[in-house]
Amino acid sequence: MNIKITGTGSYIPDNVEKNENFHSNEFLNSDGTLINAPNEVIVRKFKAITGIDERRYAKNHLNTSDLASFAAEKAIENAKVNREDLDYIIVAHNYGDVRHDSIQSDTVPSMASRVKHLLRIKSPNCVAYDLLFGCPGWIQGVIQANAFIKAGIAKKCLVIGAETLSRILDPHDRDSMIYGDGAGAVVIESTNEDGGILNHKSATYSLDEAHYIYFGETNNPDIKEDRRYIKMYGRKIYEFALTNVPLAMKSCLDEAGVDIKDVKKVLIHQANEKMDEAIVKRFFKLYDLNMPEGVMPMSIAKLGNSSVATVPTLFDIILKSQLENQEINKGDIILFASVGAGMNINAIVYKH
Repeated sequence: MNIKITGTGSYIPDNVEKNENFHSNEFLNSDGTLINAPNEVIVRKFKAITGIDERRYAKNHLNTSDLASFAAEKAIENAKVNREDLDYIIVAHNYGDVRHDSIQSDTVPSMASRVKHLLRIKSPNCVAYDLLFGCPGWIQGVIQANAFIKAGIAKKCLVIGAETLSRILDPHDRDSMIYGDGAGAVVIESTNEDGGILNHKSATYSLDEAHYIYFGETNNPDIKEDRRYIKMYGRKIYEFALTNVPLAMKSCLDEAGVDIKDVKKVLIHQANEKMDEAIVKRFFKLYDLNMPEGVMPMSIAKLGNSSVATVPTLFDIILKSQLENQEINKGDIILFASVGAGMNINAIVYKH
């Protein structure tokens, strides 16, 4: 018995927020002082570091659970399964449903229960729950689904990563330009086919690293409101990721018994183009190799960082020939990897 992804789906919102739309923002340092540079320069430097030209924002009437259900519908259709046969729905997210113009996150009922409701699944035996694991949440959901199927307590699982980060952005923080909205989903089943999940690795570093990504106040000291926004210590995250993620990826691959030269694609969380490239280059350097051209597909230029949604969305659009000069063929070895709040790291070696 092998455990494989049999269907994929994603939802990319229609609203495009281009870099030039930030030219009128008042960007401030964390201490509230004005950044001493024109916005055009700030945005140009941002693009050079992150690789982001634009990102997608959900329409005002849609929430995280809606985006998740749209991606889920596509995955179920792609897998050609009966939704009533699903044993688990696992929804990875971080902030729940934050309605437009609201300052409160709504997580009761869970996103997974809302998605099950929106999918109109009747069976009470389909267990729905949420997973909070930072940006690596979707990969962790796949790892959990794999464990359920291996243990014999599930046959089919739906794993979704969805987020609407546009609802928790501080307009006075340069980092707000990084984030976008989206959702990706997969159906995972036991199968007699060759391949599937070959190995996985997870880790949590929280002794000194727990608050590298956190909920904080606006950078504007003149605004007096009881509201929090997504914040991060970018330099610390960069150094942490470069030190720890390549080692975790290598450990995962070595334990799977797979030769590095057989890896066709590395689908890494779309956090920051320069950081991702540095991670993957360092990973290959651990084997005294240079990073092969085209091994690291990127969607961040057009979609931004949608947290838990980046990896499943990237996987889906490649499989559906929607990313230029990228393809995944049957039998290809893929390495999924992510890093995010916690600080959490995980990886999966997967044979398509």
